[in-house]
Amino acid sequence: MSQGYLALVLHAHLPFVRHPEDEFFLEERWLYEAITETYIPLVQVFDRLVRDEVPFKITFSISPPLVCMLNDHLLQQRYVQHLKKMMELAEKEVLRTRNTTFYAAALMYRQKMQDAFQTFYHRYNCNLNNAFKKFQDLGVVELITCGATHGYMPFMHRKESIYAQVENAVSIHRKQFGKNPNGIWIPECAYKEGVDEVLKDFNIKFFFTDTHGVLYADRRPRYGVYAPIFSPSGVAVFARDGESSKQVWSANEGYPGDADYREYYRDIGYDLDEEYIWEYIHPDGIRHNTGFKYHRITGDVDLADKEPYNPEWAEYKVQLHAGNFMFNREKQIEYLASIMDRKPIIVAPYDAELFGHWWYEGPRWLEVLIRKINQNNKNIRLASPMDYLREYPCNQVAKPCESSWGNNGYHYVWLCRENDWIYRHFHEAVDRMIDLANTYISAEGVHKRALNQAARELMLAQASDWAFIMYTGTTVEYAVRRTKTHIHNFLRLYEMIKHNNIDEPWLSSLENRNNIFPEIDYRCFRSRLESTAV
Repeated sequence: MSQGYLALVLHAHLPFVRHPEDEFFLEERWLYEAITETYIPLVQVFDRLVRDEVPFKITFSISPPLVCMLNDHLLQQRYVQHLKKMMELAEKEVLRTRNTTFYAAALMYRQKMQDAFQTFYHRYNCNLNNAFKKFQDLGVVELITCGATHGYMPFMHRKESIYAQVENAVSIHRKQFGKNPNGIWIPECAYKEGVDEVLKDFNIKFFFTDTHGVLYADRRPRYGVYAPIFSPSGVAVFARDGESSKQVWSANEGYPGDADYREYYRDIGYDLDEEYIWEYIHPDGIRHNTGFKYHRITGDVDLADKEPYNPEWAEYKVQLHAGNFMFNREKQIEYLASIMDRKPIIVAPYDAELFGHWWYEGPRWLEVLIRKINQNNKNIRLASPMDYLREYPCNQVAKPCESSWGNNGYHYVWLCRENDWIYRHFHEAVDRMIDLANTYISAEGVHKRALNQAARELMLAQASDWAFIMYTGTTVEYAVRRTKTHIHNFLRLYEMIKHNNIDEPWLSSLENRNNIFPEIDYRCFRSRLESTAV
């Protein structure tokens, strides 16, 4: 019998980026890189564990925008073409690096690309949602949802917006995976009083906050963050364990920063001559990451001084770090079990894209950790939050603290000098969308299509990704353009609907380009009987 539980939680999300008008749209590569470097490697890990009959349980949050992009035929075909080009580059790299210190890594990449094509194209018919549903149905992955477009719920001034985000998320999840989600990853783990009441109305059983979201609840949590609390509405709240997070997340102390792991920022897309690499970068000559990286982190040195990557050294560190993580959780659980009158649960949530994309060895580390726990440790059992709630259905009631998992733990990342201008437009658009939903109760035909597209455009604008990008200063121009474009589209649709003068060709072009949530119903923004203030 185990003394306690470890809940590994992976949150898979990307903003909805789809540009049928441009075959080589640069930001679409976010999806292609994530599929190759994170989602396929994780699927392969789960497949190997299932094949070897290794028992495990992972909680996997897959956001509705990601579900829709993985379902999209255009993006699927573009990804296949992208992967074929990467397989071609991998063959050239094996020839180029022969008799050099980079040869072992080149062979590794060639095998990786071949295996990725086999998994994506042949095994799962170009749709990784099929893989995630399979693992759900096998009982090894607890699939949960997220906000419909990853909207930042504490800044939604009307409760109807939160209802629309949750209603569409649950609908997409149920249609894709055949059942309602038990849990939700509220975007950015950002909680504000009243959010849990909406979750309750859609039969959501649990959600996550950062550590202080529970520790600073209005009542001191009896078990700290090692058991859930029930929010006043009855939805369970699980908090992140700071110790297990730091060992993986921390740039200074975390495993991914080890000197023998692969360096993310040194890529042949920048290193090699344009004459050689031009076919594999943007046709306009814009250099970007290709995923072929031949150097290890090395230490605190300039990129030019990074040493060659050695896959065998990295594998040794994977084994070492997986064993260390397991040992630390074992000791943690031993101590907690000695002072608690129930089994503790350690919640370790991470962005899925950390595994493979940012931390190349991450998926392998996860696999080794799971195998080690099953082979060597009787004190730890992998479980999902829902497993824990079934065993412990009675929990302390307390009101979580307003919080997020962003820098400094509250709202600054999404409300700062760089992005504060967006919210006045969101609030005005939401008021108008609610007016539309309440006014046109039973629209039909092109009128209904315009109302549905207005709801899509508003929700796409609300994605927290755009405010985050403005804060970090990465692809700011694109984030600003997406925000303004969706708000402009919404306002134009609003005027057309109000004046009963809909430009159907333009509407059709919008429906083709921004085709998220094919079965959306604009009435998700209708007013409800209860108070609409949050």
